[in-house]
Amino acid sequence: MSPYKTLERSSEKTARLEARITEQQKTLFMRAAELTGRSLTDFVVASAQETASRTLREHDTLMLSTLDRKAFVEALLHPPIPAASLRKAVVRYRKRLHRRGNGR
Repeated sequence: MSPYKTLERSSEKTARLEARITEQQKTLFMRAAELTGRSLTDFVVASAQETASRTLREHDTLMLSTLDRKAFVEALLHPPIPAASLRKAVVRYRKRLHRRGNGR
């Protein structure tokens, strides 16, 4: 699970966050809070937390994708030498495949 998904609900709420917003924004937020059955504060905090978590997940995904892409290209350009066990498995597979082809 991502560390950004949820925060501990049991943690003590001591930090404050204030923001200046327009009357239109407040009206919008209040209407949405009422529709979801939450207080304005709960709605705004939950919405901000959800957006922050999504933003961090997307950032982490992009970072991993870049690293994965580099590793993938490196493996294509410089493939590792197959281990002996893999080479033996390929020989066994080809023998079985050949037997099936002749048995038909």
